[in-house]
Amino acid sequence: MAEDKNKKKPGQINIELDEKVAEGTYSNLAIINHSVSEFVVDFVSIMPGTPKSKVKSRIILTPQHAKRLMKALSDNVAKFENMHGEIKDYEQPPIPLNFGPTGEA
Repeated sequence: MAEDKNKKKPGQINIELDEKVAEGTYSNLAIINHSVSEFVVDFVSIMPGTPKSKVKSRIILTPQHAKRLMKALSDNVAKFENMHGEIKDYEQPPIPLNFGPTGEA
């Protein structure tokens, strides 16, 4: 008897990805703020010679999910570098943004 491939396994989550979201949004700056209960990551696209940029996407995470994201990114960067070599981190001039406790990526 053939097994039904569409049958859900216990604990499996069905995740949908619509066309617009699948296209993605380009970002070359992430601004990270946090409070006691959440991390806010704003993704920005800054173009040379353009005096003003807008936040393209904002993701709000619990501290636990922020830590999981950090670990997942770290693991994936390590895998990428093992396959393709070290990713060079070029120095960029600081961007004068002050929204409270921040980090940039």
